[in-house]
Amino acid sequence: MAMQHHTRRSPRPRNLVSGLLFGIGLAAFMDEVVFHQLLQWHHFYDRSTTSVGLFSDGLFHAFGWFAVVAGLFLFADLRRWNQLLWPRWIGGVLLGAGAFQLYDGTVQHKLMGLHQIRYEVDLLAYDTVWNSVAVLLIVAGAWLTYRTRAAVPPGTAETTADA
Repeated sequence: MAMQHHTRRSPRPRNLVSGLLFGIGLAAFMDEVVFHQLLQWHHFYDRSTTSVGLFSDGLFHAFGWFAVVAGLFLFADLRRWNQLLWPRWIGGVLLGAGAFQLYDGTVQHKLMGLHQIRYEVDLLAYDTVWNSVAVLLIVAGAWLTYRTRAAVPPGTAETTADA
């Protein structure tokens, strides 16, 4: 009987994907809770009735939680196999949150016109802050991701050059 040699893939992509999903879900959750529920500035879809807006908020909230749960399942698997790379995972969280926020601020707010941050105010300051925070999150996440491009979990030796 021949001995099989199993090689494990690099944990770097899985750390990044887990962080991205968690970051997207976290940003969606924060947007939903703060701007939709607490401040009541807008709904996910504001081009119809309040009932449709509330229904769209529910779908949006479910999407955010799905992303968080999926990211945490991957996170748990990384922890189980001692493959968690904290700086890379946090880089993914920042990238995911920033990408979601930039997408929301540009595509959903401006291109599709699903909703605005606020109504009956000058939007320039709101849009500038919203999109600037998104860019800062993306830059910080990209820096951490780049910095950890060759990282391996402590106490392990990588058997493949998979990145």
